[in-house]
Amino acid sequence: MDDDTHFTIGELAERTGMPVKTIRFYADRGIVPPTTYTPAGHRRYDVDALARLELVRTLRALDIGLPTVRRLLAHETSLTEVATAHAAALDVQIRDLRLRRAVLRAVARRQSDPKEMYLMHELVNLTQAERHRFIHDFVDATFGGVDANPAVVELLRTSMPDLPDDPAPAQVEAWMELVELVQDNEFRDAVRRMAAYQEQQRADGDTTGLHHELTEAVRSEVGRALAAGIDPTSAAAATVVDSLTARYSTTFGRPDDTALRHWILNRLTVADDARVTRYWQLVATVNDWPPMPDLTPVFTWFTQAVRAHTTI
Repeated sequence: MDDDTHFTIGELAERTGMPVKTIRFYADRGIVPPTTYTPAGHRRYDVDALARLELVRTLRALDIGLPTVRRLLAHETSLTEVATAHAAALDVQIRDLRLRRAVLRAVARRQSDPKEMYLMHELVNLTQAERHRFIHDFVDATFGGVDANPAVVELLRTSMPDLPDDPAPAQVEAWMELVELVQDNEFRDAVRRMAAYQEQQRADGDTTGLHHELTEAVRSEVGRALAAGIDPTSAAAATVVDSLTARYSTTFGRPDDTALRHWILNRLTVADDARVTRYWQLVATVNDWPPMPDLTPVFTWFTQAVRAHTTI
């Protein structure tokens, strides 16, 4: 194409696919001014103006505002800077749209009323720090000022619910339920009692950690008993109890006697709150972790078995 080639505004419209009205708009605002005018006053555009107009069309298609387009064309900023900033802005918009979609899907799934929809929208759109504040407030209220098991407190503070940018409806619902749970005063009181019990145990010399191996042993042995249909009051159950109380004796450095069994029963009773299990299930759902097993049937059977095979 000859560098001296000039186009009428109509020819420019045909080449770019832009309406004549839009090209005039850009010309009148000095964004893509005509290269020259004919003696009759008609606008003419050269190949540079054509390229400039193509650039403007692309930038506007990317939703970049006219002030920024003007600065780019005037070389007051670089395309790299604009692209980086605009991509970051789009990331925020995309995140917001995904969260709105998740809320709407959850609303439809739950058949929510307007009040619940408003609350859901507010809770989902919190920042990560604001979401974490719910958990930190819960931990402060239940463990604050109590010399509880530090491993438990650390686990709670480090296992934060982190709602993803594109959550599934189930994750939105789990986050809603989790916020409600940690604000429930009855649940807080129950956890506070557990913390006080841990403080008492630490004062008595128990400075051990979370006892994952012991919990796994109970889950495994009692799980087999449940699968086999063993009654917790039966002689077969007594064998399971003997095996596990021996493990408790080793773990906590206590004699394997009747007093230990009463101590185990007290420990199991204090920890007997299905809402604690529910808390961890909700955190797992929000974080898209593998489903947390419900150990309630395991510890219910174990409690019944220890009670049945312990001398009063």
